[in-house]
Amino acid sequence: MNNCLRDLRKGRGLNQADLAEALQVSRQTIIAIEADKYDPSLPLAYRLAAYFGVPVEELFFNPFR
Repeated sequence: MNNCLRDLRKGRGLNQADLAEALQVSRQTIIAIEADKYDPSLPLAYRLAAYFGVPVEELFFNPFR
């Protein structure tokens, strides 16, 4: 699923390990989401959006539009 996680993360000056630790997931999970190789669960998607203070729809792009 296309997303702007990498841009948001870098905009905050975070590395992948810092973000993973803050969200209690593995660094590999963050890497896979940023590379569009892994679609996060709905709870994780909401945690990511809440962490960055954006709506889920702004973080993850609807592929059906």
